[in-house]
Amino acid sequence: MICPFCGNNDTRVIDSRLIGDGEQVRRRRVCQQCEVRFTTHEKPELNFPRVIKSDGAREPFSEEKLQHGMLKALEKRPVSSELIEASLNNVKKSIRALGDREIAADVVGEYLMDELRKLDKVAYVRFASVYRSFEDVQAFLEEIEGLENELPLKLREKQLDLLRQDGSKRSK
Repeated sequence: MICPFCGNNDTRVIDSRLIGDGEQVRRRRVCQQCEVRFTTHEKPELNFPRVIKSDGAREPFSEEKLQHGMLKALEKRPVSSELIEASLNNVKKSIRALGDREIAADVVGEYLMDELRKLDKVAYVRFASVYRSFEDVQAFLEEIEGLENELPLKLREKQLDLLRQDGSKRSK
């Protein structure tokens, strides 16, 4: 590793640690010439498949686009950055696990929606409403009802109590 301060190519590793979920290594190094210490981060270089858009165009997979889509859906939602990062990593792992050279954009979107569904239901509905281009309010309501039906009965009842203003019980 070349020293970023003096340009000498004789540096020594003095400490190595795994960071994040173990997919990256943080190394402390010292230059043998100027004795300045600095940190480097290493992660494997992985090839992602090319993405086939709905119009047939192909483009390189973009981690930035994936992250932007998730962050936009989670805007102003109470989800930690650690959970967001873990979910993004899950999506990327799923894509790499396919082992394909090309992947449809729809598949990437579905993986992202699955992770959003686990993280935050509101963010999931936000993303799904744009991604699936709901044609009308009924399609939107059906998606929300599907989410509601996933909740255990006790949680559903509590959730409905919060939504009801008059305190009356709603029949199922």
